[in-house]
Parts: sequence; C-alpha cells; structure tokens
Amino acid sequence: MKTTIKTKILTALAALGIGSMVVMITACPSAKNSTADGSDAAKKVYVAPGKYDENYLFTSGGFSGQISVYGIPSGRLLRVIPVFSQDPEKGWGYSEETKPMLNTSNGMIPWDDSHHLQLSQTDGVPDGRWLFVNGNNTPRIARIDLRTFRTAEVIEIPNTAGNHASPFITPNTEYTVAATRFSEPYTFENGDVAISSYKDNFKGALSFIAVDKTSGNMGIKFQILMPGFNYDLSHSGKGVSDGWFFFTCYNSEQANTMLEVNASQKDKDYIAAVNWKKAEEYLAQGKAHKVKASYMHNTYDESTHTGKSEKMEDVMTLNPAECPGLVYFMPTPKSPHGCDVDPSGEYIVGGGKLSTVIPVFSFSKIQKAIADKSFEGDIAGIPVLNYKAALHGEVEKPGLGPLHNEFDADGNAYTSMFVSSEVVKWNVKELKVIDRAPTYYSVGHLVVAGGDSKKPWGKYLVAMNKITKDRYLPTGPELTQSAQLYDITGEKMKLLLDFPTIGEPHYAQMCPAELIKPKSVKTFKLTENKHPYVTLGEKESRVERKGNVVHVYMTAIRSHFKPDNIEGVKVGDEVYFHVTNLEQDWDVPHGFAVRHNENAELLIMPGETQTLKWIPKKPGVVTMYCTDFCSALHQEMQGYIRVSAANAKVELSSNGAKGNKQQ
Repeated sequence: MKTTIKTKILTALAALGIGSMVVMITACPSAKNSTADGSDAAKKVYVAPGKYDENYLFTSGGFSGQISVYGIPSGRLLRVIPVFSQDPEKGWGYSEETKPMLNTSNGMIPWDDSHHLQLSQTDGVPDGRWLFVNGNNTPRIARIDLRTFRTAEVIEIPNTAGNHASPFITPNTEYTVAATRFSEPYTFENGDVAISSYKDNFKGALSFIAVDKTSGNMGIKFQILMPGFNYDLSHSGKGVSDGWFFFTCYNSEQANTMLEVNASQKDKDYIAAVNWKKAEEYLAQGKAHKVKASYMHNTYDESTHTGKSEKMEDVMTLNPAECPGLVYFMPTPKSPHGCDVDPSGEYIVGGGKLSTVIPVFSFSKIQKAIADKSFEGDIAGIPVLNYKAALHGEVEKPGLGPLHNEFDADGNAYTSMFVSSEVVKWNVKELKVIDRAPTYYSVGHLVVAGGDSKKPWGKYLVAMNKITKDRYLPTGPELTQSAQLYDITGEKMKLLLDFPTIGEPHYAQMCPAELIKPKSVKTFKLTENKHPYVTLGEKESRVERKGNVVHVYMTAIRSHFKPDNIEGVKVGDEVYFHVTNLEQDWDVPHGFAVRHNENAELLIMPGETQTLKWIPKKPGVVTMYCTDFCSALHQEMQGYIRVSAANAKVELSSNGAKGNKQQ
C-alpha cells in the first residue's frame, strides 16, 4: 500500500513536469550535519532507571484504531489507549460496561482508522485535560480523559464520510471539528442517487462540536453545508485570527473516478476559511435549518464505571449561500494536505503535496481582501479570494511533497517532505530555508511539543515515517513504522533516535509531562463506586439466579476471588460476572478470565467494577483465573464453576459469604 502511494505521487509529479526533480525515496539521503555524534545522542535520549521522561508523546494508531503513548526523549512505549477498536488486553469493547462505547447508528463497530489527535487548550496553550482523536472510517470523535488515560466519550458524526479534517480545536476548546473527506449525497433520508450525478447531489459537511468547559462533554452545535470537495486537514486560528477555522480541500474538479488523474486538472485547490464566530451569530438569528440525522453519543461514567449510548436524531445546518461572510475559499497550490497556523495566528501555511512551493497566507491580508472584495468569483455562493491578495509569500524550492508544518517559539516552521524524505526548517516571516535534515523514509506528519499552539516548547521534533527499509530487523513482508527524534534547540537539526511505533501514526501531540503527570488518577475510591452491581466487600459476594440469567457478585483481592467455587450454573445460562477489585493501591489491577469464553478477559482497576458475560455450552467443570500478575501467589488466584445440564436439578450455590438467591 505504501509503495502504491509513493508511486502515485511520483507519477503525479512527473505529469506536472517536475519528475526530474524527485529525490529517490528508497535511497538514503545525505546525513551530513544532520546526525548528532553517537555518544552525544545517546546521552540526550538516556533516561536513567527510575527517572521520568520530559514529555508525553501521543500518536494516532491509524488502522489499529487506538492511541499509543511514548516517553520523550527515551522513545519508550508507555501505554496503548483503546478507543475505537476492541482491545482484549484491557477488555475494552468486551466488558458489558465498555461495549456501549463502540455503538454507532449502524450497530456496534469494533474497529476504526484513527488519524489525528488534538490536546485540549486554554488560551491557545495545551492544558493537559483531554485528548481528542478522530475515527476516519466510521465518522467519530473520541475524548480521552488524561487523568485516567481512558476513553471518556465517543460521538458519531452524521452526514460525513471519511472524518479526516478532525478533531482540531479552537483556542479555548470551545469546539472540536469534523469535516468530510469523501463527499456523499447529502439527502439525509435517501442517498440512492447515480454516482454520475456527483456535481449535483454530492456535498461536504463541516461539523462544529461544542465541548463543555468543565466536563468536556461534546454535542454537535451546527454543520456547514459545503460543495462536494474532499476536505482534508484543518486548524483553528489563534491570537489575531481567533474566531476563524481553516480547512484544506482538494478535488475541486468534483471528479468521482480515478482521482489521481481527474482531480489533478486544475492548477490550484482551496483552503476554506470559516468565521465560526459569525456562524454562532447566524445560529442565534435562526438562520440554521434543523435536518434529520441519526447518530450515537456514547459516554463513560467513572463513578458507575459504565458506558451508555444515546441516539440523536437531528442537527442544525447552515448554508453559506444564505449566510454572507461565513465562508471564503482561498486558492492554494494543488492537492493541499496540511493547513497550519503559526503561534501568532497571523500566518496560515498550506501544504500542497504536488507543489514546488509552500504558500503562506497572511490573516491581515485575508481581512483586507474581504473588505476590498478582492474576489475571483464564487463557488456555490462562497466567495473565492484573489490568491495574491491573501498571500504573504511562497517558500521557494523547499523540497518535494510538503505535507505538514509545525512551529517553534523563534519564528521558524518545520515542514515534512514526503517525496524527498526530509524535514525542512524555514523562517515564517522571511520565507527562507534555514536547514534540512533527512528522514528514513517518506515522512508523513511531524510534531513539536506545543508546535500547533500559541506556546511551542520547541526542544524536540518527532518525525513519523511510513517506510523503514534497513532501519530495523526484518519481520517478514511488513516492517514497522518509525518515529525519529530530532534535537531542534540549535540552528541545525540533529537526529537523536529511531524508535518503532504501533499501527500507522498519522499525527501526534507532544507536551511536557508536568502538564499531565500530577493529575494522574492512581486508584478509584471504593467509597465512590456507584456501579449497580458493585460488591464492596467479601461479605457481600454471592450468586443470584432469575430464570436463565445468573449474576455473580464477585470480589478480587490479592490473591483470591470470592466466591471461587460456584455450582448450579446450567448449559445455556447467561452468566454475568460482576467483578469488583477491592485493592486501593496504585498499579494493582486484577484480570479475570473464564476458560472457553468467547469474550476477552477483564482488566479491573483498583476500586473498579467490570462485567464479563459468559454462556456455557456444555456440562463440566470450568476454571476461572486472574490474568494479570498481581502478587507472589498470583498463580493461586483461581476458581471453579460447575456447569450442569440445562434440565439438571443442581441448586445454584457458591462459597460466597452472603446467602445466594434463586428465582
């Protein structure tokens, strides 16, 4: 797949007449002056035993549907956070409490394609409260609570296909956004139209999801109906441009087949500039249309340790043709990807994948162009700004395949060059290239701590590469993706470290550890456990039957379950094990598994209750045991379940302390 992508880009570049400039991506670029001395690099990335890394690095998992967390500068993997995909290690999507978090309007969908991440911000600076991530396939946005490093909320995005320009946020986390990558029929009730009617019936949608200031809970505030382009990436304005949002889009040709050819006919595509403050005004004026929709809103309550799903049935939609000043198009070099705003908010940088320049737009010039009505026409009632009127300037000959830009605190930008496999450093105001460092190979996105905010910390840059030929031990036909760590404290970038990554990271966020570490939850208090099936002590453990449904109220503590012997379960029963971890000590989870169960295990945090469903299929004695090594007597943490025939007369019983109940 990766080779195909590069081949397509090279083909497209050749078609544009710049094929002779392409640097061979399978060849190693010159590493002169780009790699720190081996001993020096080792010192800079070494984190002594018992010491903490300076930074958290969060990367999307691509086709894994999850998030990976690394320590920087060591590159050590700290955790995988399950989000959109089932995770048997943690029981995510398998326990009865977490299954609702994967609900959609099309049923439970236990996988996704996660591309982009965004840390919550206060006044344009990461605040360490929440992390947002998009589901690209089944349009969703999830919110991660960084006190627990667990998914707290998932909202489905209606009228959207390929939720790619997402989940980028406004400077005070007022909104997180979602935009459709693949335009589709926007008929809400019936999308059965001829594909050949693309230009007439296919539309895009930009969704603005409001975020509660205290709880973080999300709700779709409004959608903006857009022409049927492919909306790719986005970033909010900040500082002088606060109140605006910028989205790259391609396929302005509105082609519906062979896009690598038919969507490359024009010289330019567009950046959509959205005035979301004005959108709020139009919303208050009643200019929005309430339209039917069907989507799910899933939330996880840490007091009950339980997820729930709520079905939503409408959205408010604004049409730019009816709302003057809401949206403007800015022409930008062909097939743009990244859409990045510098720390001041004055400069908006586009990443034209098939361009030999990097365009830098000026917010003040954009405002002047709007005031002067310096337009090149309109598209579906949306004015198109004159390119030069909005332009600050172009970075000449930066490299090939510019994708994404991050910034430091000294007025510099760093651009990933997918085709020429390098990171290029350049000055935003002067538009001059300062340095370039090779990557190994085909870099996609990159990240600087706070590099898309008002406050870049600017010590390290991490490049996320698609191809790793010759970088690691071979592992069959598929090799790991790679992250590379660069020191950017000096004028010249220095490569410090390679480390492999999980899934295919498309985007990342990095921030100082001190923003998050002090807030980390260590245990859930038993006294605050409001789970409907909680068992607060061994004396409360028991089994209960109602018809063919059996509830097991179980406790886990080093190093036994209570009860650990159960009899009277019958073939075909629905058995629910409600396991409460009585531990109140940090990092002492307990696992729970039943032999032959078709679900995964449970992983229960200290003070938490989780539920495993089991349907026995044949008579016999079945073992249950702890799967997470918890003590020297971990192996002894086991029990037995006697399963009898469906018509057996064996009474339900256990060695629990409380009387058992049978109805």
